[in-house]
Amino acid sequence: VQLVESGGGLVQEGGSLRLSCAVSGFQFDRVGAAWFRQAPGKEREGVACISIGQNDYTDSVRGRFTISSDSAKDTVYLQMNSLKPEDTAVYFCAITYTAYCGLGFWDYDYWGQGTQVTVSS
Repeated sequence: VQLVESGGGLVQEGGSLRLSCAVSGFQFDRVGAAWFRQAPGKEREGVACISIGQNDYTDSVRGRFTISSDSAKDTVYLQMNSLKPEDTAVYFCAITYTAYCGLGFWDYDYWGQGTQVTVSS
């Protein structure tokens, strides 16, 4: 199983980025998937999750971020709009074997290597 994130970078406050997570070696239509982030000196935080017929977001990104998936491409996306400096972090995607949507890192089986997102003020 391999997860490869892309799409991170440097953006000004108020800008947008779309992160992608390409999944291989996994039956994608049965997964639960999520995006987490970790800023320097802080704990890993669940940002958004998606599974069959459901999704969820942490309060700080609700209304600004959108998680989606494309089973034809085995890819999970995170569209991030109205970015703020406090969104600066390394963003990780994660998947689990079950059709589960949750924001606890302990619930996920496989992780990507992370992609840096930096929002300047």
